[in-house]
Amino acid sequence: MVKQLKNNNDLLVLTQPHIIQSIHEAYLNAGADIIETNTFNGTSISQSDYGLEHVVLEINQTAARLARNAADKVTKETGQWRLVAGAVGPTNRTASVSPKVEDPSYRNVSYGELKDAYKEQIKGLVEGGSHIVFIETIFDTLNARAGIYAYLEYFEEIGLKPLPLFISGTIIDAAGRTLSGQNTEAFYISMANAKPFCIGLNCALGASLMHPFL
Repeated sequence: MVKQLKNNNDLLVLTQPHIIQSIHEAYLNAGADIIETNTFNGTSISQSDYGLEHVVLEINQTAARLARNAADKVTKETGQWRLVAGAVGPTNRTASVSPKVEDPSYRNVSYGELKDAYKEQIKGLVEGGSHIVFIETIFDTLNARAGIYAYLEYFEEIGLKPLPLFISGTIIDAAGRTLSGQNTEAFYISMANAKPFCIGLNCALGASLMHPFL
C-alpha cells in the first residue's frame, strides 16, 4: 500500500499542500491565466485502487481551495483576474471498451457508477472554489457523457447556474481517434450539445502532431 500511495499524486493536496500551492503560484507568476486543480484521479473509481474512496470529497475540496488561494493571491498582486479550472479526469476505466479480450461484452464500470463518481468530484471542486468545471483527457466519449450528466444534475440539484464547462479530449494515433474509436469531428459532435465554453485536445501525441486535428 505504501508503494502504491507514492504514485497517488492527488493525495499530495492533503499531505503536501504547501508544495501544491507553490506549483500553482509558479504557473500563475509565469503568466498562466487559468490553472487546473490537482485532481486528475480525484474520483472514487480511481481512488479505489488505494482504498481511499472515503477521502475523495476532501481531496477535491482541498485541491480546489489550494488552487483558488493561489489564484486569488496572484490576482491581488497583479490586478489581473486568474481562474481555477476544477479538473475532472477520465478515471482509469472505460465504459465503451472491454478490458477482457476474451469477452468483448464485459465492462468493469457502468454509466451510473461513472456519473455518481463524477458528481461527487464536481461537488468537491465547486465547494472548494473552482471557477470552471474541466472534463479533461477524455479517451472514451461515454465516460465524458457521464461526466456531463453529472455536471448538469449537480447544478440542477443545488439550484445554481452551472459554472462554465471546458471539455478536452485525447487522441491515440495519427488518424486522430480517441481510444473508443471516434475521430475528432465525431468527438466534437458528441460533446457539442452540452454547450461547453470550449472544446479542445490535450496530452496524447504532443503539440505538433495534435495541431492539425485542432
